[in-house]
Amino acid sequence: MSGGEPGAPWLEVSGAATGFEQDIVIGRHQLKGDEPISAGGTDVGPSPYDFLLAALGSCTSMTLALYARRKRWALDRVTVRLRHSRIHAADCRDCETKEGKLDRIERVIALEGELDDAQRAQLLAIADKCPVHRTLTSEIRIDSSLA
Repeated sequence: MSGGEPGAPWLEVSGAATGFEQDIVIGRHQLKGDEPISAGGTDVGPSPYDFLLAALGSCTSMTLALYARRKRWALDRVTVRLRHSRIHAADCRDCETKEGKLDRIERVIALEGELDDAQRAQLLAIADKCPVHRTLTSEIRIDSSLA
């Protein structure tokens, strides 16, 4: 899986300051980003959090498929359902942060194919090893500068 290599090409996002609609260029791919109408956007594309979830979901699916192929397991299809919410830190028993709100991503993985319980459990464990999952759960440094 690609991404994160030193010297990797730039991804470009631009938009008018009058709204939320964004033009996104990723290599030869052109996408639109926006906010839903309920948030003041025009809903011409996914929201930034939708893109974040799509990155995690696609990386999860690709990682599981690759792992199963290497093991020669009978995995036919992976479906990953995700949703993002914000929860009160006090409501999270397993979280280090105890004040304010936390981001929460729920991920439900459906595995189709002739897999036994041990294989399914191993694939669930491997899901947490996908590169995007590791990025989201590690310390992230973002260096910003003006052009």
